[in-house]
Amino acid sequence: MQRHNIEEMSVFPIINLRPAVTEFLKSVFLNTEVLAAVGHQEAECRFQKLLSCLSHPPSYTCVRASTHLAPLEEIRHKLGEELKKQQMCSSSADEEISVQILTHPTIPDVLLLPVDGPRPVKQLSSEVVVGAQCGSAVLRGAHVFAPGIIASPKYMKAGDVVSIFSDLEGKCTRGATSFQGKKVFVGNGVAQMDRSAIFCADEPAKGIGVRMVEPLYQSPSFDGVLPSLAFLQNLPSVVVGHVLGPRPGERILDMCAAPGGKTCHIAALMEDQGEVVALERIRNKIDRIRQNAQMLHLRSIKAFCFNSTQAVSCDPVQESEGPPFPPESFDRVLLDAPCSGLGQRPNMSSTWSLKEICSYPPLQRKLFHAAVRLLKKGGVLVYSTCTVTLAENEELVAWALNTFPCLTLQPQEPHIGAEGMLGAGLSPEQLRLLQRFSPELSWDQTGAAAPLPCRADRDTIGFFIAKFLKN
Repeated sequence: MQRHNIEEMSVFPIINLRPAVTEFLKSVFLNTEVLAAVGHQEAECRFQKLLSCLSHPPSYTCVRASTHLAPLEEIRHKLGEELKKQQMCSSSADEEISVQILTHPTIPDVLLLPVDGPRPVKQLSSEVVVGAQCGSAVLRGAHVFAPGIIASPKYMKAGDVVSIFSDLEGKCTRGATSFQGKKVFVGNGVAQMDRSAIFCADEPAKGIGVRMVEPLYQSPSFDGVLPSLAFLQNLPSVVVGHVLGPRPGERILDMCAAPGGKTCHIAALMEDQGEVVALERIRNKIDRIRQNAQMLHLRSIKAFCFNSTQAVSCDPVQESEGPPFPPESFDRVLLDAPCSGLGQRPNMSSTWSLKEICSYPPLQRKLFHAAVRLLKKGGVLVYSTCTVTLAENEELVAWALNTFPCLTLQPQEPHIGAEGMLGAGLSPEQLRLLQRFSPELSWDQTGAAAPLPCRADRDTIGFFIAKFLKN
């Protein structure tokens, strides 16, 4: 695996944010407590590294192995064979094929695949422009699917070699033949469709529009690869399931469950014995949860379309299979809360306003109220987000401890991330009980990457976990 230092990661810029959002984030990472602890220069350096890291993919692709269906080593072997077949299809006959798949030293159902990049790929004159979401998927190993294509050369035919660019500001007009706005190069590929099939067909085009052959970041494509045994999931998201600590026979609530990765992990850790209730307020996302449960052969999951802020029944004795539920109905509750998502990687651009980002804490507090009421005495509540702000993480924890005297913070196992961030007024002991995944900390002061296993554990998406016990 080749990985350059952070100064060399300048193939495309730091994450493109609105100025007000950048200033807001800067105030978070340069708050008074942080400045007193590390000094202005180090705090500023960490903030700039964060902005750079967010626009690039993590250095490892994480796969959660379905160890409830097969042993880890068996899944590792099968995955290696499948990925070798994939590479043979795109390599020359005399090219040596090798696939490196690592196990995690402390998490028993995780496989890690090193990502090679950024690589020295030459840009071509023939350009295809894709949406930001599609561009981010390409950076993590995906091919370009037809719905993600916004612009292409006027006479593009299947078989043409093209360069792929991601539209950073969402300003490219669909069907354009060229685009001079803010865009970033993500690699080269071979068109699988004519331009007319993408933009001029009666029905929207489906399937792979461009097959990547020279991606900027080399990572396997998992499209159709061992769907029931190898589930793509960010490392911190896998950690959440283990921190929750589900046991066979328990009744567990996942309050904001779509697309169902954590729900399915909880059911697998329970050996599919007990009940996992998954709530999701957006109806078309419920099918995705059920499909994932079916694909992973998990029968203990019951998914409902319901707003979790209203999940507590007014009747404390009413028994119900579905929501709303009586108070103290669940042994454990996972609140993987809706959030500003500012820890997602790669994220080359965000058009969200500061007002939108600041709208999440009130919703998170409403959900937290419901979570505490639904949790049994002696039960465990795990709160998590995929963002890096203080207001949605450490400040939410400080608010919860003030609001609910029945809650106490608990140690997390495994604890492979950093401790909580300064600035919310929490004590050093409380901060040590929190788990913050901070990609900017995966680089030392020279900008060089930290070695394994620290690198795999730190160079992840930005993520936060807190674990509470209801006394």
